[in-house]
Amino acid sequence: MAKKKTSAGTPATTALTAAGTAFTVHAYEHDPAAPSYGEEAAQALGVDPARVFKTLIASVDGGLTVAIVPVSATLDLKALAAAVGGKRAAMADPAAAERTTGYVLGGISPLGQRKRLPTALDASAADHETICVSAGRRGLEVELSPKDLAALTDAVLAPIARNSQPGTRRNS
Repeated sequence: MAKKKTSAGTPATTALTAAGTAFTVHAYEHDPAAPSYGEEAAQALGVDPARVFKTLIASVDGGLTVAIVPVSATLDLKALAAAVGGKRAAMADPAAAERTTGYVLGGISPLGQRKRLPTALDASAADHETICVSAGRRGLEVELSPKDLAALTDAVLAPIARNSQPGTRRNS
């Protein structure tokens, strides 16, 4: 993996640089008509969709929680609730997700959010040396080790994803 870069200038890359974490920024031309932000990123970067993770915001027992799952899968809300010690989970209101994280849908990064939220990373991330997550805006991904991502976000590693048809959810 290349040395850390700061040229992207997002809160996510700033947080990575401040932590001294090795990462690589990958940019691509975002197509507003793409049906899935994550699938678009995987295809544009030529990366296996199992290594590209989307950041979803859910409400668990009334509090917002970050879920990081492969773009080729869907979030298992029941598993997410269990992973963070809750009982019920539902997808968060998109406006609340944007307001709380400081990012727009399709560009929500698990890193550098306005408010630190409980976070769960799908256990499949551990199967890869590096994974890609949003770097904080559409058309920009950051590649780093899942171990570093978990450490920086205080994420619990848990099986919170279930396989699905790609391209079915747009709130990453």
